[in-house]
Amino acid sequence: MALFLFILVVAIALGIIGVVIKGLFYLLVIGVVLFLADLVLSGVRIGRRRGSRPAR
Repeated sequence: MALFLFILVVAIALGIIGVVIKGLFYLLVIGVVLFLADLVLSGVRIGRRRGSRPAR
């Protein structure tokens, strides 16, 4: 969970820096890609946890 939050903060910071400073649009793109990758990885972790419970 801490890694998820850290990557989320880094993605938001890169996005803000990329928008504020002209010529650093690539930082915004990196921030968005990092955010999407973080969401996908957290979704995979949640999906894996849900499937491992034994049926009652």
